[in-house]
Amino acid sequence: MSALTLTPRALYVEVAEQLRQRIFRRELEPGSWIDELKIAEEFGISRTPLREALKVLAAEGLVTMKVRRGAYVTEMSEKDLRDVYHLLSLLESDAAGVVATTATPAQLQELQDLHAELEAAAGERERFFAVNERFHMLLLELADNRWRSQMVADLRKVMKLNRHNSLLKQGRIEDSLNEHRAILAAMVARDAQKTIQAMQAHFAQGLEAAA
Repeated sequence: MSALTLTPRALYVEVAEQLRQRIFRRELEPGSWIDELKIAEEFGISRTPLREALKVLAAEGLVTMKVRRGAYVTEMSEKDLRDVYHLLSLLESDAAGVVATTATPAQLQELQDLHAELEAAAGERERFFAVNERFHMLLLELADNRWRSQMVADLRKVMKLNRHNSLLKQGRIEDSLNEHRAILAAMVARDAQKTIQAMQAHFAQGLEAAA
C-alpha cells in the first residue's frame, strides 16, 4: 500500500488530523479498535508519531486508551451525551448573552449573513453541519473569551461522535433553524436574558433529538 502524502508540519499533528477526520466521517466507528500497525503502514510512518497522534486524540476525548488493549474510538454513553450538552449549553448561552450586549451592528450583521447561509444549506446535510458550526464558533469569537472558546471547541469535537443521531432526525434541521432565528431575534433586540434562554432552549432541543 502506498504511503499518503502528508503536509510539512509536525508529523504527529498531521496524523492526528487525518485520524480525526476519519472518525468524524465514521470511517473509524465509535467503539472500533484502531489498528496501529495497519495505519502506520498506510501512512508510511513509524508507530512513534502515530502514538503521539493518538495521545492528542485521547486528550480531546475522541480516542480511549485501554491498558494492554490499545486505542479505541470513543463511544458516547447517554450520560456522556447529557454531560456534553449540559456544558455546551452553559458555555454557549453565556457567550450569546455577552454578544447580545456587546456586539457592534457590523458583528450582528455578520451573524445574520452566516444565518442566511445556514438557511440556504438546509437541504445539504454536510454543508449545514459545517455552516452551523461556523455560526456557533463565530458567536464564541465575538464573545471574546479564549478559554471558553477552547473548551467549546473540544466539546464540539466529542459531540460529533454522536451527530448522526441529532440533526439527521426527521424535521430536526428545520427546528434548529427556528431556534437560530429566535436566538438572532433576541440578539438584535439586545435582550441578553432572552438570548440566553433561546440558546439554552436550542441545546435542550438538540439533546432531545440526539438522545
